Amino acid sequence: MAAYTRSVTLDGLSGRPIEIEVDISNGLPTTVVVGLPDATVNEARDRCRAAVVNSGTTWPDQRVTINLAPSSLPKSGSHYDLAIALAVFAAKQLIPIAPLHEAVFLGELALDGRLRAIRGVLPATLAAVEAGFSRIYVPEVNVQEAELVEGVTVIGLRSLRQAVALLLGEEEPIDPPVPPLDQPQTMTWTGSERLGNLDLADIAGQDEARLSIIVAAAGGHHMAMTGPPGIGKTMLAQRLPGLLPDLGYAQSIATSAVHSVAGVLSADSPLLTRPPFLDPHHTASAASIVGGGSRAIRPGMMSLAHHGVLFLDEAPEFASNVLDALRQPLESGHVVVSRATQTVAFPARFQLLLASNPCPCGLSSAVSDQCECTPLMRRRYKDRISGPIRDRIDIHRNLTSLSRPELANSLSTARPTAEIAQVVATARKRQAERYVNTPWSLNSEVPGVELRKRWPLEHRARALIDQQLRSQKLSARSADRILRLSWTVADVVGHDLPDADDVDAALALRRSMPLNGHMRELVQAP
Repeated sequence: MAAYTRSVTLDGLSGRPIEIEVDISNGLPTTVVVGLPDATVNEARDRCRAAVVNSGTTWPDQRVTINLAPSSLPKSGSHYDLAIALAVFAAKQLIPIAPLHEAVFLGELALDGRLRAIRGVLPATLAAVEAGFSRIYVPEVNVQEAELVEGVTVIGLRSLRQAVALLLGEEEPIDPPVPPLDQPQTMTWTGSERLGNLDLADIAGQDEARLSIIVAAAGGHHMAMTGPPGIGKTMLAQRLPGLLPDLGYAQSIATSAVHSVAGVLSADSPLLTRPPFLDPHHTASAASIVGGGSRAIRPGMMSLAHHGVLFLDEAPEFASNVLDALRQPLESGHVVVSRATQTVAFPARFQLLLASNPCPCGLSSAVSDQCECTPLMRRRYKDRISGPIRDRIDIHRNLTSLSRPELANSLSTARPTAEIAQVVATARKRQAERYVNTPWSLNSEVPGVELRKRWPLEHRARALIDQQLRSQKLSARSADRILRLSWTVADVVGHDLPDADDVDAALALRRSMPLNGHMRELVQAP
């Protein structure tokens, strides 16, 4: 006797429905799993055997063949357990077959038949809805995550016995609740929960650095900060999430899906509404930053920061292969992880913040001037961040120490985060209105060729960029980034079209030069 159920296999964030066929035939008692299963899927036969026996029936004393179709698609994970066990029940004619074909089943079985929480429920549910299924069975602790997807009926289960009772229309057994999935510690901070309470006004001085952070937040631009230890680089970076608006629904779903696959999504509040903020330690491996894994490929911190901020403190101390891996995501907005048997693409449209010291000891620009680093040491330290990476960063800012009178005056005139966040929100609203019915929403995302064609600058502003190109002070890519920055500066100060002053401010942001005065009121209270 043969029967089949439905489940979903994940390839990165892309899901695809599969059929799980079970055939019980005469022969020596054995259980075989076919269809390119990995070690975890192969182990499912032992988990399912124990769960079926402990749920009130016997495992077939015959040859049991379990096929995961299509066979050309690699299968990994433990979420096929529920579908396999129910297919065994159906093959034994203990439950009706028809309801099994109309739904998708996800869940890992404990040996006593309880259903454990699994990873990737959100993208798997999205895939099921796209394939036309309107009903999905998941572990009870994953119900809130699956219910984020519209157009599907979610049934939460505590055990295999409960699933069988539901399919038979019998009274459901009362099983104890199953604890949620153990979540590893991560560096994921949501601005509203942890960093949103940090105030930009707490930073003494550094007006130009704060202006740079405002422009970066308004347009989604990457930024690099250089300065001696204790100057305020980390404080500035930690206050960026407080300036960013909440994620839209589509952004929240996309970001939550990445965290779901990584297994770090909260069971109580699975929808991320604030931009994530990640700041890995400089000893982090390439696999933890980019993504990877020995069995299933999982997203790294680049992808966990999707629609959020990735902050690399002490950036030159990161391994060179980690820094060079930033090149592709900074341009394309996704990262591709390749292994011998699988290639997976994860979204990675994050905002990059780099912080570094001016030299190995960090004292070359400090007031005390106690640096003993040679020019060669400083150059080698700076060159750890390659030219292609620096060229992809829109805003560069050197932070310098302030005198005591400047510090005292700055604390009384600085504007708080709540006020500046309104400026950022207004600037982003202007961008959203300008780019309506286009694939872009922020200036940093728009290709330079599209800006030049559809939103040309006024004559004096365009002439200033052309002059820089003719004198070879700008490359073609740098000119495009200046163009994007000019539009962001104009949006921040309220100009309908960037003028020469806005272009001049963009050049200053790009080259870490003093900013002109028409932006000062943004950070100073009246």
